Amino acid sequence: MDKKKLALIHIVKKELGLSDSEYRGLLQKAAGVRSAKELDNEKFKVLMNYFVRSPHYRLNAQGLTIRQKLFIKYLAQQLHWDQLHLDNFVHKYYGKTDIDTLTRKEAVKVIESLKHIRQHAAGAVKPAEAN
Repeated sequence: MDKKKLALIHIVKKELGLSDSEYRGLLQKAAGVRSAKELDNEKFKVLMNYFVRSPHYRLNAQGLTIRQKLFIKYLAQQLHWDQLHLDNFVHKYYGKTDIDTLTRKEAVKVIESLKHIRQHAAGAVKPAEAN
């Protein structure tokens, strides 16, 4: 296991506020090891997927994940939307004050909407084909 991956694991451990016994139990449950040094690349991926899907990475009680929030922000950035524009979009079409109040299902719909808008915007920018 390289040092960068070990550091990432320990950053996540700290962010989640895990005690050493909780951390070791989680390693055992997710990847079948008691120490992060025992992880190979495949087990590292399994552990990271476990972290991302765990309740610790839910931003609200409705199930919004950090991954969804970051992807929504990424798509808005690609559309050159500022935070106010994104919040207005979420409020207008989903009745929520901001993305932090979305449910998991609503976040999926917002992501699909933004992907569609991005695709449409990209198509509108292409030069017209000559007849």
